[in-house]
Amino acid sequence: MFKYNFKDWIKAAGVRAIKTVAQTAVATIGTAVVMGNVDWVMVASASALAGIVSLLTSVAGLPELDNQ
Repeated sequence: MFKYNFKDWIKAAGVRAIKTVAQTAVATIGTAVVMGNVDWVMVASASALAGIVSLLTSVAGLPELDNQ
């Protein structure tokens, strides 16, 4: 039924989501610093949303697991 082992999928999707959250936080902080004010609530909410979107996108497939 499943194309991948669920445990492997959770691990790969989690790593991908964590990387996406970190990248979004760095980009949001960098943009906010240029504007002169870091809104930490905005950074946290944008990063959390990016992590959720990453997990949902991973449902379509993970190239990391296709190589195994």
